[in-house]
Amino acid sequence: MEKPKGKLISIGGAEDKGTDLEQGLVTRNRLNFFELGILKRIVDEVGGTEKRIEVITTASSIPEEVGENYIEAFGKIGCTNIGIIPIRNRQDAMLPEYIERVKNCDGVMFSGGDQLRLTSIFGGTEIYTILHDRLAHEEGFVIAGTSAGAMAMSNTMIYQGKSDLAHLKGEVKITTGLAFIANVIIDSHFDKRGRFNRLAQAVASNPQCIGIGLGEDTGVVISEDNQLEVVGSGAVVIVDGKDIRHSNITDISEGAPISIEGLKVNILVKGNGYLLKERIFQTIASQTMAIH
Repeated sequence: MEKPKGKLISIGGAEDKGTDLEQGLVTRNRLNFFELGILKRIVDEVGGTEKRIEVITTASSIPEEVGENYIEAFGKIGCTNIGIIPIRNRQDAMLPEYIERVKNCDGVMFSGGDQLRLTSIFGGTEIYTILHDRLAHEEGFVIAGTSAGAMAMSNTMIYQGKSDLAHLKGEVKITTGLAFIANVIIDSHFDKRGRFNRLAQAVASNPQCIGIGLGEDTGVVISEDNQLEVVGSGAVVIVDGKDIRHSNITDISEGAPISIEGLKVNILVKGNGYLLKERIFQTIASQTMAIH
């Protein structure tokens, strides 16, 4: 299978974008913008501040505020060619104007919010096909996403699961994501919201997948469907289920606690990388890691 020429940048988030699925509440806590260093990396990967980046605010319940914050944040690092695509439903996703903008931009950024909105609105659309095609064939094309926008990137996607109940079978809900990358499961706000058990249950149910737990103010740049590089100030937790020796997940009833033996965990920070196919931890030369 041919390696994709574009790159994925998944960010763990640090700002509240409106919808908290764990609480079932709409909140407006912190619209201060996250990690300018990671935004700068996105701009560098697409080719500089003059390149066109389209921000897709579909996942958010407060898209106008989120869009304004993205324009302001990118503006702080010298970008003025930023567009906001306010797609709210599948009819919007079929509008020729938005399709053309996705065809002609240099990169897209999916905001946070509700990842199930992303999959249910974009799945099977022309925009979905365009993004897959451009990621596969265009060097320099970037698909970035924060929080829900990061979680929706994988083929297998967590869409619900309360952290305090995630050790119980059936509490973690999984569906098909946007499938920009296969055989990984991405979770965001990983450390702050205590989501280790959530990702562990998802990986135990799908041990061919590597779990990627993204801390806040932290992200990963993924090249060629394989090379992962950590950016930002926090940590990324890799959960590897390949060598699980025992799991009771198929034998217990819904709501019973899960046991797992042989789950492998790696903790990565800036300066570290990981080969997804080989499942190998790496130390990357510092000069390749600069994001400022």
